Amino acid sequence: MKLSDFKYNLPQKAIAKYPLEKRDESKLMVLHRDTQEIEHKQFKDIVQYMSKGDVLVVNESKVMQARLIGSKERTNAKIEVFVLRELNKRDNIWDVIVDPARKVRIGNRIYFSDKVWCEVIDNTTSRGRTVRFNTEAGDIFKAIENIGQTPLPPYIKREPVPEDKERYQTVYAKKDGSVAAPTAGLHFTKELLSKIKKKGIKVVPVILHIGLGTFRPVEVEDLTKHRMDSEYFEVPEDTARIVTEALKKKKNVFVVGTSATRALESSVTAEGYLKPNSGWTDKFIFPPYEFKITKKLITNFHQPESTLLMLVAAFAGYDFTMKAYKTALKNKYRFLSYGDAMLIL
Repeated sequence: MKLSDFKYNLPQKAIAKYPLEKRDESKLMVLHRDTQEIEHKQFKDIVQYMSKGDVLVVNESKVMQARLIGSKERTNAKIEVFVLRELNKRDNIWDVIVDPARKVRIGNRIYFSDKVWCEVIDNTTSRGRTVRFNTEAGDIFKAIENIGQTPLPPYIKREPVPEDKERYQTVYAKKDGSVAAPTAGLHFTKELLSKIKKKGIKVVPVILHIGLGTFRPVEVEDLTKHRMDSEYFEVPEDTARIVTEALKKKKNVFVVGTSATRALESSVTAEGYLKPNSGWTDKFIFPPYEFKITKKLITNFHQPESTLLMLVAAFAGYDFTMKAYKTALKNKYRFLSYGDAMLIL
């Protein structure tokens, strides 16, 4: 498969700029791989496709309020610092992106409040910097939560509003580390999850901290030459045990999103079951690919030529996926992070 195979025309008006008032009232397109049938439902209907003994795997990574607006010492120049990941907890050292980069050099300090500032200690790329936050700031994750803004994706062409802090976050998010939301999970409410559990479906967590690489365009026509950015993930012992038991009993494993899918498919035993695991993954899934753990996939509608669309095409089949996307555009589905959802059976 080539990059150009995944090109399609996505009109700006199809991109959701704001979330719906109620998370679980988004549209749900249901794709039946066996019959090639497409159904149109509401997200809250998803429970009817699950049975007792099935497992639902969710990504509990929490989106950091990663966009910090600060001022450079002495000149007071406005600098945006986008935090990417913590490199060293003891010394408060982080990878960040700065804008405008030309004004930010090694040794510069950037102040965000009276108590929180950082010093640039290295240049990593043209816009990338390594910084050290001051120790008086305490827990940097908490400091970022208090002073930062929601890192809306670049295709949502508006400034963040206060509501984004809650809505660009899943209701089950627990562990700080992502700079983009695992968007398939944004449709779940606590009530819907409760209904799913009452039906006898086990909800189990993984972690995959989504980095900015999720928005990085693929720049090679030959997909075998593309390299994904590495992202940190965890598959807990209980999750591995519960998922493996379900697979052995021929029950369905529903996976929420491409990020959770990549965590699972990076943690497969020789026998094709799930193992406890943690570390960094740069796993790139594109057609053809044989999924070992993921049996049903819940996902959003993704950008043209994106690695997320490629993973979906590997799961649903290329022709069926592209047909579904044409159908979605025709039926005015909302696309991308704040958009509607797809269930692939």
